[in-house]
Amino acid sequence: MNATTLPLDAGRPLGRADARTLALAALGGALEFYDFVVFVFFAVPLSQLFFPPDSAPWLAQLKVYGIFAAGYLARPLGGIVMAHYGDKLGRKRMFTLSVFLMAVPTLGIGLLPVYAQVGMLAPLLLLLLRVVQGVAVGGEVPGAWVFVAEHVPPRRIGFACASLTSGLTVGILLGSLVAAGINRALAPAALLDYGWRLPFLVGGVFGFFAVWLRRWLSETPVFEAMHARRELVDGLPLARVAASHRPAVVLSMLVTWMLTAAIVVLILMTPSLVQTVFHVAPARAFLGNNVASFALALGCLCFGALSDRIGPERALLFGAAALLLAGYALYLDLAAGGAHFIGLYALAGFAVGVVGVVPVLMVQAFPPAVRFSGLSASYNLAYALFGGLTPPLIGLLVARFGVLAPAHYVAATAVLGMAVALVLLRRQRVAR
Repeated sequence: MNATTLPLDAGRPLGRADARTLALAALGGALEFYDFVVFVFFAVPLSQLFFPPDSAPWLAQLKVYGIFAAGYLARPLGGIVMAHYGDKLGRKRMFTLSVFLMAVPTLGIGLLPVYAQVGMLAPLLLLLLRVVQGVAVGGEVPGAWVFVAEHVPPRRIGFACASLTSGLTVGILLGSLVAAGINRALAPAALLDYGWRLPFLVGGVFGFFAVWLRRWLSETPVFEAMHARRELVDGLPLARVAASHRPAVVLSMLVTWMLTAAIVVLILMTPSLVQTVFHVAPARAFLGNNVASFALALGCLCFGALSDRIGPERALLFGAAALLLAGYALYLDLAAGGAHFIGLYALAGFAVGVVGVVPVLMVQAFPPAVRFSGLSASYNLAYALFGGLTPPLIGLLVARFGVLAPAHYVAATAVLGMAVALVLLRRQRVAR
């Protein structure tokens, strides 16, 4: 594994400038991820407004979810293209471009004409803007991890990456809270008339505010040093990754699989599963999800700090074991009636915080010259594959193996994470 190198004193403490960089990056990431996920919280009004009124409700909602999924399918394209220029032209330029590319389509969605005004052009425009959102987030997440990791001392990379990941999860929580507030404040007719536009208009403003915030950030010391020493990669960085860093790609895709299972199953799908499978009231289901999302933000920070203290490999090993146990505790309790649902969901959310260790391993797996391209391609391809397949797969597993199937799936990927950690620890011992 290639260690991160910085052209500054590796032993220096985390300074005020580092703290400002982390805070601005995390805040910008939260605002951008809010823009990306708020779409799904308004799937019902969008399905009613952007498709023919005689469409079956289930079919219209399916089409809206398909448009939502298009953003995930576009992520690898955005990640690969922006990572290429991030390795060639600089991290900061792409870091700023990604949030701008998110702000424009988010604002555009809030201003779109609906089906009653322009017919089938309405869903086509919605799809186009959603694809642009996917391109933006495909470059944002890996670019943000690389950016913060290359700004801080090597012994604080865990906290840096985890603080950014925590910010992204706050964006999910923010989207959920905004959606709940708008639905509570407006009558159904008002929601269909203008209320659905509000979260997108606000998100667009948030996005341009994030663009302004990133003007205050500086290029990473690692990239500046590579540029000064003329060490930037010749040709296509991704070709170099494919030729010389395949083990790092495999490692990154495997730990991303665990990340997608933890986030998609325990955070995004569980609120719906507990209602349909375990008959938990909607209000209680979403209360549990909000508590779990908050616990996830805290868990990311704790596991990131643990990574700096004992190493990301050991932090991954302990965190994956905690994820396995917490997932089973939550679903076994639900199967028994869900008496401790809120508390155990919070515990599971905290355990999902092990995903804060994943970017540390990926950042360290690639040398600086191809780091952005290697991390971005591995992460986005794995997320598009595993993240896209997980929801229908969980549905099939529940029908085939029963109500504990989601916990079994998360546990399987947690075992995979533990296996990766053990392989890396063994490699470390052999290297000594």
